[in-house]
Amino acid sequence: MTTSDLANWIMRPPPELPTVEGRLVRIEPARFPGDASDLFEAIGGPGNDDLWRYIPIGPFKTADLLSAAMTVVIEAEKWRTHIIREVKTGEMLGMASYMRVRPEAGSAEIGCIVFSKKLQRTPAATEAMYLMARYLFDDLSYRRYEWKCNNANEASRRAAIRLGFTFEGVFRNDMVVKGENRDTAWYSIIDSEWPRVKAGFEAWLAAENFDGEGRQRRSLDEYRSN
Repeated sequence: MTTSDLANWIMRPPPELPTVEGRLVRIEPARFPGDASDLFEAIGGPGNDDLWRYIPIGPFKTADLLSAAMTVVIEAEKWRTHIIREVKTGEMLGMASYMRVRPEAGSAEIGCIVFSKKLQRTPAATEAMYLMARYLFDDLSYRRYEWKCNNANEASRRAAIRLGFTFEGVFRNDMVVKGENRDTAWYSIIDSEWPRVKAGFEAWLAAENFDGEGRQRRSLDEYRSN
């Protein structure tokens, strides 16, 4: 079903991603306080304060504070938060959440993405984003997948484009976050685009796309442009 075929459209289920394992990462529903200690070790403490610069919550000085804050937003904002672990070791690498979930429209946002420094800019990070997108489109038949970020967050804007999202515009004076104005840049992937985006992900993530030192042979954009 695509956006041009809605005669029999019905509301989609909300995302409840079960544990899913790729070649590099395993994604699991987050459980607090149970996951707080491992998660804090990966993304908490003063050495990781910079990871929270553009996140509406945090940084956190203790695992208990991280757990309490995540529990509040999960309950109040209906976030569906997931943790990311390395397949080989089980090491915690970060988290990401489905947000602004609108089952009646078949739309959800991926947000509150906090990757440890070990995970950032790695094939494992790309695989995590692929697995979460695939679940929305392939398993739940969602029509729209959103990415939003502070317009000043150049790294997030670059990531959105690299991952196949299309820039839609900037909502000026959209929020006040941590005492500062936030202009919000909006990006999306829609269902008619997903087959091309998915094919690009799968070709790029294949083991044969990387040499013996883990360097990519072709870029993600190159595969999507075929």
